[in-house]
This record gives sequence, C-alpha cells and structure tokens, in this order.
Amino acid sequence: MSERRGPTIRRRRLGNELRRHRDAAGITIEAVAEKLECSASKISRIETGHTTASPRDVRDMLLIYGLSAAESEELVQIAREARQKGWWHPYSKVLAGSYVGLESAANSMRTYEQQVVPGLLETEAYASAMIRAARPDIEPDQVTQRVRVRINRQSLLTQEDPVDLWVVLDEAVLHRPVGGDAVMRGQLRRLVEVAELPNVTLQILPFAVGAHAGMDGTFTILSFPEAGDPDVVYAENATGGLFLEKSDELQKYNFIFDHIRAAATRPEDSIAQIAELAEEPLWNWRPRGSMGT
Repeated sequence: MSERRGPTIRRRRLGNELRRHRDAAGITIEAVAEKLECSASKISRIETGHTTASPRDVRDMLLIYGLSAAESEELVQIAREARQKGWWHPYSKVLAGSYVGLESAANSMRTYEQQVVPGLLETEAYASAMIRAARPDIEPDQVTQRVRVRINRQSLLTQEDPVDLWVVLDEAVLHRPVGGDAVMRGQLRRLVEVAELPNVTLQILPFAVGAHAGMDGTFTILSFPEAGDPDVVYAENATGGLFLEKSDELQKYNFIFDHIRAAATRPEDSIAQIAELAEEPLWNWRPRGSMGT
C-alpha cells in the first residue's frame, strides 16, 4: 500500500462519503442505527473516521441510502483497505488518536511549535529526554516504544515521495536544553542538517516579535494529495490533541500560520542562528561576576 493511501486516511474518506450519501438521502443517524440494529454512536464514529466499518456494514448502509450494488462497490473496496494495519499498529498502545496515520498520508504539513522540537525533526536522545520529562508516569519500555515511533515517522522526510514540511519554531524551543547540554547541541545540529533537505523549510519566530498570531498554542495543518481528502488541523494538548476539519476552523489556522511565517526570521537566517547556538548556546551563558553554577 502506498504511504499516501494508508488505512487512516481511507477510513476518514469512507466516513465522509457515507455521511454525504446519508445527508443526500435525508436519513438521520438514528434511523440508520435502527435499521442496522446498532447504536447511533457507532454510525457517528464511522462517519467521523474514528471506527472502521466492515464491508458488510458499508453495503448495508448504502443500500439504505438507495445506492445500487455497482454504485457501492468503490466504497466497499475502500472499507477493505481501511481495515488493513499501518506500520504503527504494533505501537497502538502508546499512541493517542489517529495522528500518525493522517501524517503518513499527508503530502504537505505546516507546523507551529512553541515548546519543543517537532517529532519529525527530533534526535533519538532528545525525544527520549523530552518524553521522560513530559510523561514521568509512564514505564521505561513505553518511553522506548514512543521514541521508536518518532524515529520511524521521520522516513516521511526522505522517502521516494517525501512530505513537504514547513516548520516555524518559537525561539524558546532553541534555548530550552532538553536532556542537557550535549543532547541539545546534537538536536540543534540535527535541525541544521534536516533543513538542508529540499522539502523542509524551517523558520524561527524570534522573541523580538512580541505578541503574535500563534499565542493560543501549537498546531499542525495537514494537507492530502487527493481532492476527496480535505485538510485537517491537529491542535495538540496534554491528552492527545484535537482534530479540526470545519471550513471556518481551517481558514482560521491557515490565516494564523501565514501571519506567523511572515513574522518569522527568513529560513537561511534561521538556520544560521541555530548553527551558531549549537556552538555557543545561551543556556551556558553566565554574566560576569555571576556565582551561578
């Protein structure tokens, strides 16, 4: 299966199409659930892409909506593809939501990060230190699994058809020595290295900008290659994050990202700044006469 046709995006597309056909038929979710002898929440979760529908469920639903067997076959095939397992399935116990699946299907990503380096750009040492600090409640083997997922995700940047990634980092990310001096220096050098890829654009949003359009928090806008798969915004939080798909929400976040990148330092100057910090990081700076350790 192509990376751009993963099960998560198939499940999302299937849900959108089923909802469209139900709306066109003028049938409520409750009526569908009654005919299929299941809960209304199951139908709702199928339509939002949170639950995988069986091919039989899809056939039955489309029959209710008045589609013929021939007309239904394409969506039934999508239902079969959506039931396949992505490479991340063995790590499902340490993953929250369907972000990794959507990320693997995206052809373009625009990210603003306030606190830490995004997972696609992290070194193994940085990722391990960050996860341990952010999640002191989880077991060491879970930390290892989470780090492994992050490293595996990074193949999206170098595969035959790589994702186009545009990242704006708040300057605070560069000055927070996650994992200590050596780990952070290695992470900064990694940013410089990855920024040389033709499909990666990296900018720094400097402190000097002051208040800005992205003050509300970190987010990622994911875009997909096929017209039937609309953009989605992932707004991250401590419990896993929210997926936003309404047109007004997408418009808002596109507006915010455009303002953030316009305010950010140019890519070439951003990389020069990161390279300089890797050699002379500010967290090691001490004013003359300081008694700090």
